[in-house]
Amino acid sequence: MDSSLPFFSFVSFLIISATFPFAATSDTIKVSLSPSHHHHSSSSDPYQILNNLATSSVARAHHLKHHSPKTNVTSSLLKTPLFPHGYGGYTVSLSFGTPPQTLSFIMDTGSSLSWFPCTSRYLCSQCAFPSVDPSKIPTFSPKLSSSGKLVGCRNPKCNWLFGPNVESRCQDCDGPTSKNCNQTCPPYLIQYGIGSTGGLLLLENLVFPPHKTFQDFLVGCSIVSNRQPAGIVGFGRSPESLPSQLHLNKFSYCLVSRRFDDTKVSSNMLLETGSGSNDTKIPGLGYTPFYKNPNPAFHEFYYVTIRKILVGNKQVKVPNSTFVPGPDGNGGTIVDSGSTFTFMERPVFELVSKEFEKQMGNYSRAREVENISGLAPCFNVSGHRLMDVPEMSFYFNGGAKMGLPLANYFSIVGDDNVVCLMIVTDKGVGEGARSGPAIILGNFQQQNYHIEFDLANNRFGFAKRNCA
Repeated sequence: MDSSLPFFSFVSFLIISATFPFAATSDTIKVSLSPSHHHHSSSSDPYQILNNLATSSVARAHHLKHHSPKTNVTSSLLKTPLFPHGYGGYTVSLSFGTPPQTLSFIMDTGSSLSWFPCTSRYLCSQCAFPSVDPSKIPTFSPKLSSSGKLVGCRNPKCNWLFGPNVESRCQDCDGPTSKNCNQTCPPYLIQYGIGSTGGLLLLENLVFPPHKTFQDFLVGCSIVSNRQPAGIVGFGRSPESLPSQLHLNKFSYCLVSRRFDDTKVSSNMLLETGSGSNDTKIPGLGYTPFYKNPNPAFHEFYYVTIRKILVGNKQVKVPNSTFVPGPDGNGGTIVDSGSTFTFMERPVFELVSKEFEKQMGNYSRAREVENISGLAPCFNVSGHRLMDVPEMSFYFNGGAKMGLPLANYFSIVGDDNVVCLMIVTDKGVGEGARSGPAIILGNFQQQNYHIEFDLANNRFGFAKRNCA
């Protein structure tokens, strides 16, 4: 969590505080998951859209790599639709409050706090995206809900974001042992790869129609944001995340294929609540254990262990130290639905891209497209009736293999004559630039896979599916 946002002023939070109008059984939760439709640019130029998404993926990687930390119930399964959008992410619709108010949220396994645009005073800077009017962004209205309340400074849930010493910031209290403290939990300020948000914490009802309600769910009421026209639902591993608060045994999704345009196609996201730890494996899924990073700063992320990367039949000679986090926490691989393209640290990326160049030597490099799209390597395939591209495979600890479909790592860019590798890196060179995860598995590479986060059994599962 970042402690400062350049476009915020503390006056904004004084306004927030002054204007707040405040005084489980067995079934399935299913929600729809859809691609986010907010482009990072007003341009409809496909090269510019890809460049923006590539830049966003690298910025997201920088944020994740320099990360700062911060009851038993009966089993039930919930299902919600999941929609893809041109923004590069996927959204779910969730309902909060009494009576429920429904809003769209970006589904993010790389962060934990859920928040929504809040009150009629919501201000989103740099949010003039196509199909988005910053003055008409749907917001949650606290005054229309009878179940919401601000989080007190001494509420244990305040500690989830600010740590056990947050009470020292309760300046309006009589003393550390005072029971007569009415001060609210401090405002939160969150920086994402590109974009940020800030507001106050609420306890609200989270409602899954027709009759499943989770009371006192910790959620952020954001008043000011930058490049964040939609809220975010956090599926990370910290206490404030949706999986932690709902005591999920597992959650799973299947990301429909999308090409960065608006679409009404969605798939279902399944949320299995409860305290059971049934070791049932879904037939056809490959499983690999989650890995716990030794550095607490990265405990929020879902780490998996890649054993080797193959391009065609050739194993890329990536040092094993890259695949497993060291004592400082640097290295390893995380699964992040909030990143569009998979990110690899430059030493890893260069080994992978050079192997593609070697095996695709019959094609000339499309340097101009590389410069304007932010992707590389790109190849000119005009004049070739059949495109000969080697398979890309990840082999995981435990024996699971992810042999990516061609559409998940190479894509036609611009016209039919050029294809580009849909994996990104930054400008860092050598081991001196190493920090945080070395590989971030983005949602583009997860398309048309059934993806399972089995929290009860501490494992990650996947299998190819036609998600549509």
